[in-house]
Amino acid sequence: MTVPVNNLLGAAQSGSILRNLRHDFPASLVVFLVALPLSLGIAIASGAPLMAGLIAAAVGGIVAGSIGGSPLQVSGPAAGLTVVVDGLIDEFGWPMMCLITIAAGALQILFGLSRMARAALAIAPVVVHAMLAGIGITIVLQQIHVLLGGASRSSAWQNIEALPKGIVNHHLHDVIIGALVIAILLLWSKLPPKVRYIPGALVAIVAATAFAIAVGLPAERITLAGSFFDAIGLPNLPRMSPGGQPWGHEIGAMVIGVFTIAVIASVESLLSAVGVDKLHTGPRTNFNKEMIGQGSANMLSGLLGGLPVTGVIVRSSTNVAAGARTRMSAVLHGVWILLFASLFTSLVELIPKAALAGLLIVIGVQLVTLAHIQVAWRTGNFAVYAITIVCVVFLNLLEGVAIGLGVAIAILLTRVIRAPIEATPVGGEESKQWRVDIDGTLSFLLLPRLTKVLSTLPQGSEVTLNLNADYIDHSISETIADWRRAHEATGGSVVIVETTPAKLHHAHTSPPRRHFMPAAIALVPRRSAHGNRRDDTNASVLDGIDEYHRNGIAVLHPHIAELTDSHNPYALFLTCADSRILPNVITASGPGDLFTVGNLGNVVPTDPADRSVDAALDFAVNQLGVSSVVVCGHSSCGAMTTLLQDTDQATTPMGHWLEYAHDSLVAYQDHHPARRSAESSGFTEVDQLGIVNVAVQVERLTHHPILATAVASGELQVVGTFFDISTARVYEVNQNGIVHRHGVSKN
Repeated sequence: MTVPVNNLLGAAQSGSILRNLRHDFPASLVVFLVALPLSLGIAIASGAPLMAGLIAAAVGGIVAGSIGGSPLQVSGPAAGLTVVVDGLIDEFGWPMMCLITIAAGALQILFGLSRMARAALAIAPVVVHAMLAGIGITIVLQQIHVLLGGASRSSAWQNIEALPKGIVNHHLHDVIIGALVIAILLLWSKLPPKVRYIPGALVAIVAATAFAIAVGLPAERITLAGSFFDAIGLPNLPRMSPGGQPWGHEIGAMVIGVFTIAVIASVESLLSAVGVDKLHTGPRTNFNKEMIGQGSANMLSGLLGGLPVTGVIVRSSTNVAAGARTRMSAVLHGVWILLFASLFTSLVELIPKAALAGLLIVIGVQLVTLAHIQVAWRTGNFAVYAITIVCVVFLNLLEGVAIGLGVAIAILLTRVIRAPIEATPVGGEESKQWRVDIDGTLSFLLLPRLTKVLSTLPQGSEVTLNLNADYIDHSISETIADWRRAHEATGGSVVIVETTPAKLHHAHTSPPRRHFMPAAIALVPRRSAHGNRRDDTNASVLDGIDEYHRNGIAVLHPHIAELTDSHNPYALFLTCADSRILPNVITASGPGDLFTVGNLGNVVPTDPADRSVDAALDFAVNQLGVSSVVVCGHSSCGAMTTLLQDTDQATTPMGHWLEYAHDSLVAYQDHHPARRSAESSGFTEVDQLGIVNVAVQVERLTHHPILATAVASGELQVVGTFFDISTARVYEVNQNGIVHRHGVSKN
């Protein structure tokens, strides 16, 4: 009897869907409970009909969740657009805001189809962080008046000016309700994780509403203009704008509004997708497809009378933390929003406005992130951060972001053209030997500082000029040549050392272009002229740091700067502490790719009391989400030499540690298949033991309590490797021996 292949594939897919649904279904309920109060609060903060928030949440979940490019991202109305939407509604009215949302969605689809979605990520992160902080401050300034029982004003200045009067004339019952919500939200993060599985926002709103009803507080409640289905419908556009002018008079401002909504929604969605990718090990985001999904959701949301939609990191991170496996969780969350809005909207009218104001104040405060402020301060971008916030709050969001980007670009240009120039006497201030270090981009803009430094060098001195440049133009080359001739004419000497491909003579023979120092400079050992290690180890290390600042920092910084706040390694790399092993080099990986653990002999302790490796395994697998664990041994290993030769090892700390490798020695003596394979390839006895040791440690890790479940499910793989120092080649090691990668033999 034969079974059609299509039937087998269909059964397999159905089984996979059911297995994932066990995780996606409960995760969708958690996200729904988080999204419900947030969607209502964002609608209020935006000055839009309340139902518009629920429509956007349902459409964002179902449409963007179904066709977007980020499988675990959850979309819906976002706090980041409240200020813009509120301003556009005030200027054009709600029906025209829906049309702007439709047009912004179409523009987002164009972003995706033209494959330019990644361009939205070119906005400096410090500007994005400051933009969100400015929005948070604006929300707080607006909603604090609602919490006091009043109404928010149209600008930040007016909200600040009216605050003293609002405090004096506050409504105590509204303050109590709002303060109760804030207190619950602040205390919720302190509770045990099992309790926090219930969304704090939902608990706070329900508790405050129940309290207001039980006590009988005369707080102003939310009012809905009709049912959910009454709110759904195509925009009914008036012929005249709210200002009494024909719509053609406002077309320019509308175009700006469309562009603003599209860009901010795109940037927020893509940044959220990048953040979500760091939280899980599944498929990565297709940014162009995500733009098409977000644009489609915005077009439908606008058509149905909903708010603009973006990817939202709060709901998305909740989705991942709740155990979601596929996009079905986001889609189901939209379905639950739709069902609630259809059947239980009467419950919404029980919620006091002050309760949602308290929720929005907490959201606004959370948008001002201390970690972002610290990063801006450490990286010298605090001025950009502060200026952007002030402009967003007191001007408007688009102007604030534009000014912030302008300041960021100006500071960047200043840093590029201000290459470091340092003149240092060699051997004391009275020495006739001087060293001048010039790094970075050397253009005519550097001439004032360059000539000033060169003019301070004593006449007749012996000068070594170190050039570490990625760009040299003709003016710099000519200035240095003129100074050299003048200095040598006074009895001095000049030696020019050029450590990068950008040379002075290039500036005279061809148009200037940027050159980059080969990263391989980091592979050159720091040794004396005779090839021996330097006696003064501390001085050697400090000299190496100096050399790194001259030659290496320009190469490393662009790759590591984006890892300031977090890292997302794909593998834990357990290797020997031997100084000849360079994990990133032999795996062709970069900063943030490997979580490296080193110990003597690359062994995994078998004593439950020794947590030296267990702690790293737990953190890398359960916190960082690595997809593989790699054991790397190497040739001429001192630990394997000691293990093979010393039969009485437990008398020294090293001997005690190597007891964890005793199983490897026994396997080696029992002619483990890995030994036979290594022997046939011509490896020495010490290296054969090293290869067997890798195989034994791989087997040990495969059944390790921390890894066993993930290994059995296929979510994690354990890999063995062996680095042959004599040939600089890396071999894979499995239970049967060594595998010559890419057909390379030992000889």
